[in-house]
Amino acid sequence: MENHHRKSLIKYIFTSPDHDRLRAGWRILLQSVLMIALGLCAMLPITIFLIWTNAITPNMDLSVFNMETILPLQIAELVMITGSVYLARRFFDKKSFSSLGVELNSSAVRDTFAGIVIAFLIMGLIYTFEFSMGWVIFEGFSWQFEAGSQVAKSALGFAVIFILTGWNEELISRGYHLQNISEGMGRWWGIVISSAVFGIAHITNPNATWFAAFGIFIGGLFFAFSYIRSNQLWLPIGLHIGWNFSQGVIFGFPVSGLTINPLIRVQFSGPVLWSGGAFGPEAGLVLLPALLFGFVMVYFYTARRTGEFINEN
Repeated sequence: MENHHRKSLIKYIFTSPDHDRLRAGWRILLQSVLMIALGLCAMLPITIFLIWTNAITPNMDLSVFNMETILPLQIAELVMITGSVYLARRFFDKKSFSSLGVELNSSAVRDTFAGIVIAFLIMGLIYTFEFSMGWVIFEGFSWQFEAGSQVAKSALGFAVIFILTGWNEELISRGYHLQNISEGMGRWWGIVISSAVFGIAHITNPNATWFAAFGIFIGGLFFAFSYIRSNQLWLPIGLHIGWNFSQGVIFGFPVSGLTINPLIRVQFSGPVLWSGGAFGPEAGLVLLPALLFGFVMVYFYTARRTGEFINEN
């Protein structure tokens, strides 16, 4: 009898009550272990190579977005995150990878493109506001200061980097984390906890503050809202890609504390509380009304849709 109770207790602790699989918390833990293991296999050789070739040096400025360094690391991160999420979804969740919301259906391209456009409008609103306040001084276009071929190469390289970033971060945050926490604790806990982890993960970025992490947390809520409304990850992936590319490459803002080569040359000033300073708009109060505008646009874009919060296929 005692042995039966012990087995029942172990089953209760580890097994989901409504499915023959592990509870959500254990699934997330094991996915994290897989991600670390794949990260060591993918990241370590690349990091060693970058150090050996002096692409990474002890005294390098971490706030400068070096494309030649970041791109191979993003590719390694693609292997690390996509590989671990695929395996975890298949063997721990016992669901298909596409059930996370990455099914290649008719809305995939449309949602991705719509997300990019919405993010561009949000960032354009921030730029217009700061320009009208005298916090942005436009100096000219990048091709007026350097070769056009170099500007095009840089823009294309950052486009690839931000596509990888959008896929990686949305797959893990709004994909695996949000959906598994929602299954274990409920929708709102899934939204809040996954967004909080998303915000805290950026606290190690250059020029980051806890207010910046809070801004990223609010951004996570926005991306989560777009997932809920569309029931797919393509809209938040598009928003994430468009957000980073518009913020850094088009309008010249720092991207979460990182400075990159933009298409325009600008000088920023203004109160840090509002502008976000060296971290960028995500750390400033200017983010809040801009994201409110974004929430409204996402709402109307998805107004005619129906569907459940979590896919069950």
